[in-house]
Amino acid sequence: MKGVFWNSNGLADLAKHRYLADLVREEQIEFIALMETGRDSFPDATLKHLCAGKDYLWHSMAPHGRSGGMPLGVDLSTFDIGAISEGDYYVKFTLHNKCDGFKWVLYAVYGPGQQEHKESFLIELANSCSRGRPEDKSTDNFDFKWPNIFNQVIEVLDLKEIEMSGRQFTWASYGDNPIFEKLDRVLVTTEWEENFPISSVQSRDGGISDHTPIVLNTGASTHMNNQPLFKLERGWFLRDGFFDMVANI
Repeated sequence: MKGVFWNSNGLADLAKHRYLADLVREEQIEFIALMETGRDSFPDATLKHLCAGKDYLWHSMAPHGRSGGMPLGVDLSTFDIGAISEGDYYVKFTLHNKCDGFKWVLYAVYGPGQQEHKESFLIELANSCSRGRPEDKSTDNFDFKWPNIFNQVIEVLDLKEIEMSGRQFTWASYGDNPIFEKLDRVLVTTEWEENFPISSVQSRDGGISDHTPIVLNTGASTHMNNQPLFKLERGWFLRDGFFDMVANI
């Protein structure tokens, strides 16, 4: 299973339409989460083109002011849909995988950049945002308050980020001396990770927008054998006799 998350920073440019359609076609993308399109709806023909002609079901959340506008679409040949809902900052699909029967919830989230909206965002959607850290920004101008509050909530809810490979940052400002930040992430529950233990998140070419598209790949299509998967738990290193046991194997 593969899905793409992309803050497209507007979607009027037809080059972005072609880019997304090519990505869906080439990588067999099965869900699409777009942020900051700036629009509350799209013609059916446009949505059909974005998903490369596949049988997708879409739900779009209207933008708030100058920001937002989130279409979320899923491939109906891959998923059954249980419910669709939205809040001020998210679109939510309850999904049922046709291949293995696994039930899960897909969130597309757009967090506000304005300080006055951050508290309401955390209250509404504390389980679906970025785990901000100082190393995720290329300058020293880092506000610890909201990331620290959010990280505490993430710990309580036992969510985990699937670390991205390919690059360190996902957003760059314009100008001769740009600022780089990691603003786009994928968070999963423990149950989801146990069902898709070899999942990865990879960046794609970000030249067409100030945000880099990121692709979630569960690896299910390449891991179809029945052999048990080995997982190393860091807590084992704290157990008495662990190193001696390994040395004797």
